[in-house]
Amino acid sequence: MQKLFEYNWKVREEWFEWCKQIPQEELLLQRSGGLGNILHTLLHIVDVEYSWINAIQGKPDFELDFAEFNTVQSVKTISDLLQKEIRTFLQAWLEEMDEEKVKVSWSDKFYAKGEILRHVIAHEIHHVGQLSVWSRELCLKPVSANLIGRELYSVS
Repeated sequence: MQKLFEYNWKVREEWFEWCKQIPQEELLLQRSGGLGNILHTLLHIVDVEYSWINAIQGKPDFELDFAEFNTVQSVKTISDLLQKEIRTFLQAWLEEMDEEKVKVSWSDKFYAKGEILRHVIAHEIHHVGQLSVWSRELCLKPVSANLIGRELYSVS
């Protein structure tokens, strides 16, 4: 599972690089579908990932404010910062934790911790699909979604 987080983070990093070719106005332009614009979608990915990971750990939730993170660099900076914390958490993950139940502050339901982690992975992949559609609408090549060839596994 940790490899899939690493995959998402590599793809996210490539989307941040992709964004550098786009004027700020285009990144903020309201579009059909998704969260409405490219930059807000990237921040949403970071926010959801961190919120769910905090919930698993019993930490309080907080929402990243788009008004504070309205440039590619600011979203990338917070993504990098939170990723370090999440990486440490994932390195301590044990398979038996998958079935542990947790209640999150924004729902009355209980969820299995493993289900949450897999949801976070799928959530980012879903939104990367939306970014890819918008990329094509701009007549630009989207970031590749291929897992193969990202050097996540050592082959000797």
